[in-house]
Amino acid sequence: MGVALVTGGGRGIGAAVSLKLARDGYDVMLTYNTSSKSAELVVEEIRAMGKDAVALNCDCEDSREIALMGTHPWFQNGLDILVLNHGRYERVLAEQLSINQLRKTMSVNFEGSFLVWDTVQQYLHDDARIIVIGSQLGTRGSPQGADYAASKAALEIWSKSLAMRVGQKGQRVNIVAPGFVDTDILAGDSVEKRKLRESIVPLARIGTPEDIAHTVSFLASENSSYVTGAVIHINGGLYLPR
Repeated sequence: MGVALVTGGGRGIGAAVSLKLARDGYDVMLTYNTSSKSAELVVEEIRAMGKDAVALNCDCEDSREIALMGTHPWFQNGLDILVLNHGRYERVLAEQLSINQLRKTMSVNFEGSFLVWDTVQQYLHDDARIIVIGSQLGTRGSPQGADYAASKAALEIWSKSLAMRVGQKGQRVNIVAPGFVDTDILAGDSVEKRKLRESIVPLARIGTPEDIAHTVSFLASENSSYVTGAVIHINGGLYLPR
């Protein structure tokens, strides 16, 4: 069917997205920064399905590494799907946030996503689909993750702005905004904290990476051919924006 690029595709939501897109028929390029073993396991699983995959070591904060990634020969045949999923999140109370912490998070989450898109946009087909992994926090804010929330809010507005322009040539840009998802961000939760999270979600469970991957798959398919500039919240009813 074509080629998909998934940043941060070696674990968590990114791994689930990589595997789902492979099941949908795409060859997958996935980037990782520190999780080389898990990234290679994803590649092996995709190849076992009969599709091809490659894991690229790329720090999405580093413009030089992003530029190097953009020279990979797979890009020469064009890119069908771009999933901007990489990111950083460290819990810091809003009143204790330093300017350096804010700059770091914005650099990785927002500027890094822009740089990846800017590097590969020349390879995107006219009907390419760009899916940005945002967050409910980018809309509602977070007292212990103000920098993360700000970076996701910037991503959301940038994505909507991009959708207004690239739609003229047939490209679509959409944002997926997860709520609580069972990834490394929640790995440090105590049993009590986990139960508390579940208790405040109307569907009474934490989301899975696969829940997010299925929505990405929908946005990458022709079933969403008239959807662009949208923010799709996937949170079990935890947050219901107007």
